[in-house]
Amino acid sequence: MTQAGRFIFLNRAGDLDRDGWDGPGQEKLWRYNQHYFDDLNALESVSRLDWHRQLVASWVAQNPPGTGTGWESYPTSLRIVNWIKWSLEQGVTEPSFLDSLFLQVRWLARRLETHLLGNHLFVNAKALVFAGAYFSGDEAASWRRIGFGILRREIPEQILPDGGQFERSPMYHALAYEDMLDLYNLRRCFAPDAIWPESAGCDLGQETLARMRTWLHTMCHPNGELALFNDTAADVAPSVQELDAYAQRLGLPPSAGPQAMHLAHSGYIRLQQGEAIVLFDAAPVGPDYLPAHAHADTLSLELSLRLTRVIVNSGTSVYAEGSERSRQRSTAAHSTVVIDQQDSSEVWGSFRVARRARPHDVHVELERDRQHAFARHDGYCRLPGRATHARSLTLVRNGLLVEDAIEGNFDHAQSRFHFHPGVLVEVDAGGQRGACHLPDGSAVTWHAEGSRPARVEASTWHPAFGVSVTNCCLVLDWATRQCAFQLHWNDASAD
Repeated sequence: MTQAGRFIFLNRAGDLDRDGWDGPGQEKLWRYNQHYFDDLNALESVSRLDWHRQLVASWVAQNPPGTGTGWESYPTSLRIVNWIKWSLEQGVTEPSFLDSLFLQVRWLARRLETHLLGNHLFVNAKALVFAGAYFSGDEAASWRRIGFGILRREIPEQILPDGGQFERSPMYHALAYEDMLDLYNLRRCFAPDAIWPESAGCDLGQETLARMRTWLHTMCHPNGELALFNDTAADVAPSVQELDAYAQRLGLPPSAGPQAMHLAHSGYIRLQQGEAIVLFDAAPVGPDYLPAHAHADTLSLELSLRLTRVIVNSGTSVYAEGSERSRQRSTAAHSTVVIDQQDSSEVWGSFRVARRARPHDVHVELERDRQHAFARHDGYCRLPGRATHARSLTLVRNGLLVEDAIEGNFDHAQSRFHFHPGVLVEVDAGGQRGACHLPDGSAVTWHAEGSRPARVEASTWHPAFGVSVTNCCLVLDWATRQCAFQLHWNDASAD
């Protein structure tokens, strides 16, 4: 909240007097955020207590039960948790507030999102557990039983053995990690298992949290930003630093710094040599029954050198169905190979995927002075030529070699490397070599083999919702069945 009744969500301003609680002037995701009430527990929220009291009273008065966006199960779940946290922190216990909160939980308990599953059902369960702790009586106990029953099934399903959230989105993983920290905090503070038998067998222990924390650090760049695989954007989940601080307040042991690692169950690979890290997507697009937040980004990569992001994926700035949502999910918007101008997975609508790429033959070597990753995928086997794309990455202290190959028949193949907006890419006269100038004044040289003369296309980068920044994409049109792209830099850490 920036003023009483005024907000900025998804980097777009809104006004309660003008937009109301369900105004058509704002897209649905914006309205969802309006009904979450995240600001009740945000930084320095105590200074906005009067605004928050007015806002809660307005919501109760203007959102009759079962009416509008605010009563959908997902925003209801997030709002219940936020209202309970706020009530406990600020001592808010007015009867009108408690009556509304109780009614919202009762409404949610009968409308669990079992048809959507995934993170929606998870936050439904979390809200029931929070409400079951906050209220007393038989109905509250039934909410705890339902909530813990769902979590007992969903935690092993949604949190993979390597710690990753099963939708393979770093952003949704960070949100799931916060949910798990909240549940650990709640059970630790409110009552031991002996008083809450419903929580027995529900994996909220330190080992699971430690694996989730390691996964999160593995999927971050050195500047602390999340890699942009699938639907990922900044400023939706708490930052990595904020989540680390929360874990520390809960007394959880610190994790080791990020290391080269193959997150085998999730499918992602982190290569790390000297001042460079590469994050490589050899992952399924998501669980077969829930690819809602998937992009056609299989075998894409991101590269950071020191604290500078160099090669990027294009990110996510919109969820509303349309041409821009489709473009941002397309293979061409990611740093990988496009065959015959098709997507590697058939993304459609806002949250749909038809036939999808499946990685296989994944091989990883993590040696001290050389790290290597290889994978291929079958996403283009649906085309007449039944082509498969294989990518090999080799990282050493002063360079990265990307080797791509295609088996099967195709008419046209194109390697696309998207660069951070702060990086200036130049192509020499012959079109096979050039340089990338980084914001710190250093340069990275590159050369290509197996392609026609390279060209630079204008593109856009979307690190957050509502944000579009001009950047460039280096495009290599293949001349053979193989194409190699090599970067070279000076590694100061080797001196």
